[in-house]
Amino acid sequence: MPDKTKILFFGDVVGALGRKAVKDIIPQWQQKYKPDLIIANVENLAHGKGLTTKTLNELKNAGVQVFTGGNHLWAKYDPQDVIKEGDFDIAAPANDSRTPQSMRYQIIEINNQKIVIINLTGRTFIEDDNLSNPFHQIDRLLDELPKDSIKIVDMHAEATSEKKAMGYYLDGKVSTMLGTHTHVPTADAEILPTGTGYITDVGMVGPYPSVLGIKSEIIIDKFLKEEHIKHELPDSGQIEVNAVLLEIDNTNHKTNKIKPLRKIL
Repeated sequence: MPDKTKILFFGDVVGALGRKAVKDIIPQWQQKYKPDLIIANVENLAHGKGLTTKTLNELKNAGVQVFTGGNHLWAKYDPQDVIKEGDFDIAAPANDSRTPQSMRYQIIEINNQKIVIINLTGRTFIEDDNLSNPFHQIDRLLDELPKDSIKIVDMHAEATSEKKAMGYYLDGKVSTMLGTHTHVPTADAEILPTGTGYITDVGMVGPYPSVLGIKSEIIIDKFLKEEHIKHELPDSGQIEVNAVLLEIDNTNHKTNKIKPLRKIL
């Protein structure tokens, strides 16, 4: 068995441009970084909110092996329909009551190394009665998961404080905790004191320039008028790609390296 596992994780993939960027960049980064596993957050996959089997297949065919979600994951599809219509390894929010048992986490085996992928949704500034306490939920999951495994947590949350708190709470309990949801990459990639890799937000894969993937003029107008405005995604133009590359020790399952990746296509 190799001494380390390399994992490429893409932040929130937004709409058609985000999907295009993932398909374009994976061959380049596979050749350059040679990841053992590719993961992507897909809660904004289909026109900026939710997913479909068609859009999931696009990324799967491009090389993404595991998908994580968030509070918008089921905006277009019932989770049971996704299970019926395709064979996808989706780690949906484990603390969301709508998540089927088969999507509470995913276990992938690569080079005789078990890798567990977990997704949680934060509750601060996210009003959703389907969500239970993510701190309590991760404790329950860790009790049932294989001890001898790499564990990757995608903490999909609005508040930086909630993500930071979860990072320290999980330090030494999981290999890496990656924050998603706010679409802006943070400059705090680090290895916490007991060996857990951490970043507050990976950032998004989507239209550039934009406001979180939405046409900037629409969001500016929303703030000026202080009223609800229909969001629209650009259908052409440049794309920003934000991801992290992880190197995790296969013996102690601690993170050796966490490297943010950012490219404008």
